[in-house]
Amino acid sequence: MDTLTVVREHIAAVAQAPVPDALDASLFESGTIDSWSMMDLVSRLEKAFGVKVPDADMRPQNFETLTRITSYFERLESEQPH
Repeated sequence: MDTLTVVREHIAAVAQAPVPDALDASLFESGTIDSWSMMDLVSRLEKAFGVKVPDADMRPQNFETLTRITSYFERLESEQPH
């Protein structure tokens, strides 16, 4: 399963509104997630991808859109030692 699909599935699990189809739509402005559900989402994605999000990266702008979240977790995965 590709990263975007995994991200979309986990967003849907914590979403408070429908997940936007547009990859660059703000998940916060659409009401899909808020700061509380973002924490749940990050926890779920850490488990799904086997990575740890550093505290310094726990900023809403890193998790604003599907594109940003997908790119962020692809980058984290590539930085993990194999």
